[in-house]
Amino acid sequence: MTAVPKSRILGTGHYTPARVVSNFDLEKVVDTSDAWIAERTGIRRRHYAADDEVTSDMAAAAGRQALEAAGLNVADLDMIIVGTISGDTPMPACAVHVQQKLGADGIPAFDISAACAGFVYGITIADQFIATGAATCVLIIGVELLSRLMNWQDRTTCVLFGDGAGAVVLGPAKGDGRGILSTRIFTDGSLAGALQIPGGGSNEPLTAEGLERKRNKVHMSGSEVFKVAIKNLTSASTLALKAAGLTSKELDWVVAHQANLRIITQVSDRLGFPLEKFILNIEEYGNTSSASIPIALDEGVRDGRIQPGQSVLLCALGAGISWGAAIVRM
Repeated sequence: MTAVPKSRILGTGHYTPARVVSNFDLEKVVDTSDAWIAERTGIRRRHYAADDEVTSDMAAAAGRQALEAAGLNVADLDMIIVGTISGDTPMPACAVHVQQKLGADGIPAFDISAACAGFVYGITIADQFIATGAATCVLIIGVELLSRLMNWQDRTTCVLFGDGAGAVVLGPAKGDGRGILSTRIFTDGSLAGALQIPGGGSNEPLTAEGLERKRNKVHMSGSEVFKVAIKNLTSASTLALKAAGLTSKELDWVVAHQANLRIITQVSDRLGFPLEKFILNIEEYGNTSSASIPIALDEGVRDGRIQPGQSVLLCALGAGISWGAAIVRM
């Protein structure tokens, strides 16, 4: 039996910076090549924030677009949830700055630090608030400004990431079957060391030596993350489908985290769902972490591929290791 949704997506939006950095541009500053990057990841370009842009600027722009698509304004919001690990400041939350830039004074605004899985975690939390009646209009934003967190001596990692923001507005379902049918989220802390920023917290306060060693930048064991991503994205997606009362054959689209085209291809094979039914933009944006799913979702909605009433699987895995999946009827 198909699950009955409690909340639904009312509008989507996204923002990507104007500055485009191609693989050929990176060849000039990193020991790499366009062929090496493209063959291993599927990435050819990524967008980087301007020098005067900060994370909350991108988030607010995506949020405004989602509100406009929903036919709502800031006064309608009850809550703002931001998924990010690259906020404007360590404290307060990036969502606080987004709230101020939107003019949404007084409502709760907070961050989720689940990295690439942040957006799936965000809609899971928002769905609970709406299901209980504690909120009726929630803005969920995934945003990252990762170009400033890269170690440019680590050629296997620095070429992967880009900047951007995506957003959705969630409200109560209307009884027509459209909405969030299921979500499933997980974390395995034993794998925390596979993807992390090790310096800057209470465990390793930053020192001059730490800065010299780039301990305040992203560190990743790519092969370890690759293997666990395929397994966990497949399992979470299968569980979310079961909870929604659907099979992969009943899906219309998959919007997976845009981390690596080879990961997405293997998830496609394991789910038995054709790759041409995946919304893909990794070639243009690279890995935008928590922003990747809402950016791709909004692009699919705006270009007409994703139609009202269609069923969409969202799935992502990021640092933690945290991962999850959601089934949404648009």
